[in-house]
Amino acid sequence: MAPSTPRTRATAALRMKQIALDNQGRTIRRLRAQLATERRGLATMKKELEDTQVALEASHKVIAGLTEIGLSMSKKNERMKVKKQKVRANHVDCHQKFQARINEAEDSMQAQHLIIKALVDEKDSLLQTIHGLQEANNAPFDGDWEEEPEEEPEEEEIEDIPLGEGDIDDE
Repeated sequence: MAPSTPRTRATAALRMKQIALDNQGRTIRRLRAQLATERRGLATMKKELEDTQVALEASHKVIAGLTEIGLSMSKKNERMKVKKQKVRANHVDCHQKFQARINEAEDSMQAQHLIIKALVDEKDSLLQTIHGLQEANNAPFDGDWEEEPEEEPEEEEIEDIPLGEGDIDDE
């Protein structure tokens, strides 16, 4: 039996190597399956990341557009504020001009009133002087004045229509 022992050992060693190779093959297949699963997962993640990146870029474009619109609106608001200030300033200027005209008219009316009052006072003084002169000359003063008639526009007289030959004059 001695000669069969090395053979049994060699067979056992071969059997052990075969078992180890089978185990390594199963491990390799399992690792390949895990690798394929991980690759599919990574491919899915890569696709999701690409979709997210596309959505993010679109979002950035929308944000940039909204920012541009916001800036445009801000500029427009500033222009409107400036325009409103100009309109307000113009309104104040016009108001001041009208107020100056009103004050000027009031001053003119007051001056005219003073002139009229002075003329009335002068008329009263002249009347008193005339009355004094009439009393000094023993002429009665009845207070009636012969006023010159005011010039009225002359009424247009109806013109006589010249009679032509053969017309009859009833007058």
